[in-house]
Amino acid sequence: MKECHLIHYLRLSHHLIVLNYLICTFDKLKSVSSEDIKITDAVFDGVEVRVFEPPAKGDESLKRSVVYIHGGGWALASARTSLYNNLCRIMAESLNAVVVSVEYRLVPEVCFPEQYHDALRATKHFLQPDVLAEYSVDPSRIAISGDSAGGNLAAAVCQQLSKDEDLPVRPKLQALIYPVLQAFDFNTPSYQQNMNMPVLPRYVMINYWIDYINGNYDLAHELLINNHTALNVGQALSFRARLNWTSLLPPSFKKNYKPVVQSTGTEAIVEQLPALLDVRAVPLLADDATLARQPRTYVLTCENDVLRDDGAMYAARLERAGVPVTLDHFHDCFHGCMIFTVWPTDFSAGVQTRNSYIKWLDENL
Repeated sequence: MKECHLIHYLRLSHHLIVLNYLICTFDKLKSVSSEDIKITDAVFDGVEVRVFEPPAKGDESLKRSVVYIHGGGWALASARTSLYNNLCRIMAESLNAVVVSVEYRLVPEVCFPEQYHDALRATKHFLQPDVLAEYSVDPSRIAISGDSAGGNLAAAVCQQLSKDEDLPVRPKLQALIYPVLQAFDFNTPSYQQNMNMPVLPRYVMINYWIDYINGNYDLAHELLINNHTALNVGQALSFRARLNWTSLLPPSFKKNYKPVVQSTGTEAIVEQLPALLDVRAVPLLADDATLARQPRTYVLTCENDVLRDDGAMYAARLERAGVPVTLDHFHDCFHGCMIFTVWPTDFSAGVQTRNSYIKWLDENL
């Protein structure tokens, strides 16, 4: 995507706008075998959503439901692109569930915390009893889910919902697909192991973070070597124990990698970008009391993914807090694979992970 960066350099447009335009232009909406699913676009508390409804059956009562938040580095893709449109159609059909796909605003139009606010507003609107009744949804059988950056937003939304004492309906489950959950340590074993892995190399993930929290690319190297969370950065000290991968990861993940901890770093980075330690942006840094309030959780991770350890550490912390957790790890899969199930990107890894994810939802929702 060198052309996108050239356009950005020449100040003709932001490179992410150009990249998203190219994605949507080349995206051909491919039909899948779920012709009976009703698809409607709506607005939930000012946020656009796409709703997928399976047909009503004669003696059927209320349906299950999934609120789905798409990935794309908080900057790319859409609920309307074929990749997510098809995923949500298949989910609605396979689960006989109402699926609400959230069309949150993207970088560079908005930055953190607006994506989080969009996802939270849309979800809370849907959880209102009268709205659930309108869509014939069982209030006791709702899941919050998302992949990658959408998994980040789903986890953050779930944490906030657990703190809302006035919420009449709460999600039964959360399901996070290779979620991005922290910007504290860019040298976890999976970040080191997969730093140059296609689809999502480490420098690309760091740039997504910089765009999301409205930072400057000049800080990329500082983040890469963990200068923002060095031992002399006072704001980071209280969070260090919550992200100690040496105690949270299994030996098969840790391998022979060593922690990268700077004794002296740059405290001004966190002062300039406080979102780096804001749990609404980095759900893995939440305290134990918040984690203990989370619903039954599914976390899918892939071996060939810089974000593998984000998901594994979150699963470990949730389990230690007493939350029932399923960590579904795929040794031969890569970041983003679940949405690549339609020709010409019909990867077996995508079908394998999607089927496992839907199976868990079907058994637990």
